[in-house]
Amino acid sequence: MKKAFTLLELVFVIVVIGILAAAIIPSSRTNPLQEAAIQLLSHIRYTQHLAMVDDKFDASDANWKFGRWQMVFAFAGTAVDNNPSYTIFSDNPTYGGDASFSEMAKNPENSNQVMTGGHTGAANLTITNSAFIGMKKLNLGHSYGVTSITRAGGCSNLYHLTFDSLGRPIKGTHDLGAGTDSHALITSNCIIVLKDANDNNVTLTIRPETGYASISF
Repeated sequence: MKKAFTLLELVFVIVVIGILAAAIIPSSRTNPLQEAAIQLLSHIRYTQHLAMVDDKFDASDANWKFGRWQMVFAFAGTAVDNNPSYTIFSDNPTYGGDASFSEMAKNPENSNQVMTGGHTGAANLTITNSAFIGMKKLNLGHSYGVTSITRAGGCSNLYHLTFDSLGRPIKGTHDLGAGTDSHALITSNCIIVLKDANDNNVTLTIRPETGYASISF
């Protein structure tokens, strides 16, 4: 005589599967704020890498240090589309403290894109333009819902994060008019906090001297 599941047993199995799905699926969903922090951490390390492999030292140019590879942040209220974003560039040869198209890093995965989340100066660098040639993911507000980037510790006034040829983090505004201390080494942990509209936050820490960066969820 063949055995088969009764209707009650089938219903029980379906209920158990439903309970397991309800427990597992939420934990497998992505967290946009954490994704933004992981991406930012990766690009901080990439900026450090560029600074180490592409040393801008030029004995014939007294201002060579202003051309180091750096990450510049745009904050809500000042950004092109009012969203926090960032750009990776080498301020060379203008030394004006701001990025131009020719100074921006290329997307290593697509050389037709530059590493900016939106910038002024050219229509195709504006994220709202259909011809945008930057990387929308670098616009943390647009892509991940980040509403603010706050800084504390060794980079409390951070707008630019620069690294020297040894990978050491440097703070300052990095333009010719910024003064002699604009390229001072960070001497305490640089704390960067990303927040969303629900006041959730993720913290990134960049250590002085080594430039080692990590995330605290």
